[in-house]
Amino acid sequence: MTITVSNLQPIIAILAGILILIAPRLLNYIVAVYLIVVGLIGLGVLRHFS
Repeated sequence: MTITVSNLQPIIAILAGILILIAPRLLNYIVAVYLIVVGLIGLGVLRHFS
């Protein structure tokens, strides 16, 4: 099975949701890191993950 971004997004969302439930202060950092990574993938900077 090949792991692509479309396969990882649901897993990342579940893990982020669990982390936010455990420690709500992590919400800002989780959202910021997610947006930066998605932006870099969208621009093609991280071509390995696209």
